[in-house]
Amino acid sequence: MKIWVKMNKSLGELKNRNQMAKARTRNNGYALCFEISMEKTTHIAVVPSPGFSHLIPVLEFSKRLVHLHPDFHVTFIIPSLESPPPSSVAYLQNLPSNIQSIFLPPISKQDVPKDANIAVQIQLTVAKSLPSLQQELKSLNSKSHLAAIVADPFAAEVLSFAKELNTSSFIYFPSAASTLSFCFYLPTLHEEISGEFRDVPEPIQIPGCVPLYGRDLPEPFQNRSSESYTSFLQRTKRLFSVDGLLVNTFTEMEEGAVRALTQKESGYPPVYPIGPNTQTRSNGEENGSECLKWLENQPPSSVLYVSFGSGGTLSQEQINELAFGLESSGQKFLWVLRAPSNSVNAAYLGSTNENPLDFLPEGFLERTREQGFVIPSWAPQVSILSHRSIGGLLSHCGWNSTLESVQKGVPIIAWPLFAEQRMNAVLLTDGLKVALRPKVNENGIVEREEIAKLVKLLMEGEEGKEIRKRMKNLRDASANALKEDGSSTKALSEVALKWKSNLNAISFPSLVLTEASPIAYTYTLK
Repeated sequence: MKIWVKMNKSLGELKNRNQMAKARTRNNGYALCFEISMEKTTHIAVVPSPGFSHLIPVLEFSKRLVHLHPDFHVTFIIPSLESPPPSSVAYLQNLPSNIQSIFLPPISKQDVPKDANIAVQIQLTVAKSLPSLQQELKSLNSKSHLAAIVADPFAAEVLSFAKELNTSSFIYFPSAASTLSFCFYLPTLHEEISGEFRDVPEPIQIPGCVPLYGRDLPEPFQNRSSESYTSFLQRTKRLFSVDGLLVNTFTEMEEGAVRALTQKESGYPPVYPIGPNTQTRSNGEENGSECLKWLENQPPSSVLYVSFGSGGTLSQEQINELAFGLESSGQKFLWVLRAPSNSVNAAYLGSTNENPLDFLPEGFLERTREQGFVIPSWAPQVSILSHRSIGGLLSHCGWNSTLESVQKGVPIIAWPLFAEQRMNAVLLTDGLKVALRPKVNENGIVEREEIAKLVKLLMEGEEGKEIRKRMKNLRDASANALKEDGSSTKALSEVALKWKSNLNAISFPSLVLTEASPIAYTYTLK
């Protein structure tokens, strides 16, 4: 790389101060050209939290980073509860050569309270993995100085090592910008509202977001005396101390929230919307070939895809209601079914060996043989959503699935189960108006009549047609954000440049970056 700078140091002094620089003077003697042999790579370490759904988006971000900026190298350091799930291991098999992964010694489930909710289990897994994490980070840093440590919000404790290693601390936020805005605003809500959030009669206004009722906040915020709430409150306060946050969204999808997060007077660290980062292909697609063949024989936009993500589960009663609702709707469906559980996130950190098909109502498969297709436990979602036969998605509103649906222009029936999914449902239905949300009865069950009504409305009703148009517009906006001059590509280049300049400040203390673009750099001597 050649860098022209004003001459304010003697050539001899410069060479003595940095042997990595070769320099020569131009004829007029007033300028200096450096041919700098910078380190071949800018190395960052990434620490995801346990669970497939948090691993995927940051992996996809890393793949995009090294594609656009080939001089970057990324090392994943992955904590896990028990053995790493096969889905995670499989996904790491076919990565670019400049992305590597290290699995830490797994934490035993015996070391985690059985009755702890999913968030607490994840946090404890990370906390018990900190000694191993520190050791791996020190080892990496000794070989090639790290430009940054990037951590999942549930693994933010690891960022305490960034100062020790003289590197930048960043959080990769895999959820919506509106969820991040809520996290930053939570300490204020904690002070302003004395009772339970769910009891507040009016919608709560979060900066830049669609107003939402307290009952739509994540589970830990439904009981402010719980350990989970206290933990989340402490975690959100830590967000203010990092060097930056990468958010898996794009500005055009969440303009209000992005504006609130990035305005200078907010007092927040720099926030970069760099999404959507989603799977581009389905792993193990051959395992889902039967359902793809079935889709080939269906009319365009005629099939409702029913999936509750990588960890969502339904009770036996709810499985029965969903089955009868799909059947009576008369619409074609492709349903990814898991064995029932009274815990809505039972499959998030593990799975069962039970055959899900055994839990369907008697005679259901026979009666719906021409109408639908049920696949147990897993399906190639990206391939399914890309298929011309798919006309809608009944979804748990996990952010990964939401972005995948947006990128394919598939309208949604929003059926949130856990985590921030109810907040996502509010964004999709009340904000973007690209989804329908079913009503639940007093026992929290969505009844068969409600299911049948919404399925028909989405697939063939006038409101469904309007939703489909809005989703197509959002699809186009997501594609534009990822183009060379798109908002998310620009944000990613800004982050990459920041990491490079941070590293160069350590490697070349006599040089200061004063003006830059993704392809050109100008330095001046101190």
